[in-house]
Amino acid sequence: MDQGSLSGVRVVEAGVFMAAPFAGMQLADLGADVVKVEPPGRGDPARQVGPYLRGEGSAFLRLNRNKRSVAVDLKHPEGKAVLTRLLTNADVFLQNLRPGAMDALGFDYETVRALNPRLVYVSLSGWGQDGPRASLPGLDVMAQARAGLMSITGEPDGPPAKVGVPLCDLTCGLYAALAAVAALRARDAGGADGVGQHVDVSLFESAVSMGIWEAGRYFATGEVGGRLGSAHQSTAPYQAFATADGWVTFGAVTPRTWVAACDVLGLGELADDPRYADAYQRQLLRSELTPVIGRATRGWQTGVLVGALEKAGVPCAPIADYAEVFTDDHLGERGYYWDAPHPTLGDVRQLGSPMRMSATPPVRGPAGPPLGADSRDVLREAGFARSEIERLEAAGAVRCGEPDREGRSE
Repeated sequence: MDQGSLSGVRVVEAGVFMAAPFAGMQLADLGADVVKVEPPGRGDPARQVGPYLRGEGSAFLRLNRNKRSVAVDLKHPEGKAVLTRLLTNADVFLQNLRPGAMDALGFDYETVRALNPRLVYVSLSGWGQDGPRASLPGLDVMAQARAGLMSITGEPDGPPAKVGVPLCDLTCGLYAALAAVAALRARDAGGADGVGQHVDVSLFESAVSMGIWEAGRYFATGEVGGRLGSAHQSTAPYQAFATADGWVTFGAVTPRTWVAACDVLGLGELADDPRYADAYQRQLLRSELTPVIGRATRGWQTGVLVGALEKAGVPCAPIADYAEVFTDDHLGERGYYWDAPHPTLGDVRQLGSPMRMSATPPVRGPAGPPLGADSRDVLREAGFARSEIERLEAAGAVRCGEPDREGRSE
């Protein structure tokens, strides 16, 4: 596997579904050795989310790339001993079980800190590790609902809507990865005596942190924003408009781009109207301005209008579906997509990492591993003898994948 900027960092991930695995993927992409601890049998429930590639969950193969899988029963006494051994030499522990669940297994922060004071222990959850909602289940849509995101998403006369992607899960994972790296930096700044810390990241607070424009309005005026469709909260025009054959977005929010957009659309009278000279004033008058612009854009083919706006220097883009995104020429030219090898599936197409680093680029290693594929290797690296691994497997404490590649006794 290629080296990355986090080469030498050892991560143990007890993550399910999205938030913790997404955090683990970021660290793995940056070169950390991420060992994914999964329960024997079915593993991470994300493995059972279709569509499937010969029995493997397609999304799982992308979300868990660059990782190694160890199947360990954490309810089995000897399975607990395996995780204890792994954490003894780890730098980061990622877990997103419901608050209290890891404690019940005997791996609460204080216990693990006594075992390995240098460990950075990262807990991801719906609502945080304390507070009145801490024990409640918290999924992405619930975080979007309580964080206000759904109250401002959708058309003004329509019902609340969630953001199309699991935004809270993904943002929580990004914050967790960033916090883990920051905690490692703080630990290592203390030298050999540096210690780790507990990181508490929630979907809810991650979602609330994104309400920048809404906070600016509420804390300044007491006003509460509502659903605006694709329109911006504070400036106009900055939204989607229908064309003759699709949709286009553009943002004409500076004096220059406003005049340029009006020229392209044949709306010179709007550019000359002093009521529309300021972007904020245009936002206040959106209800009368938007229909006028919309009638003009409907007379254009999407591609032609985008070309004309681009030539005039107006920021714009067509609304693409994912078939267009996944075959986009710009992304192809930049080598964004890539194929990750898998032991039974061959090459598995991957989304690229947006972190482009000139000296230590993100790792492009294997796709998400089969369940328990790396159990033997990881346990051997942790100091378990071959006979111990066989005994653990016979006891049901661990599950190993294919037979030992070395094919010999220790």
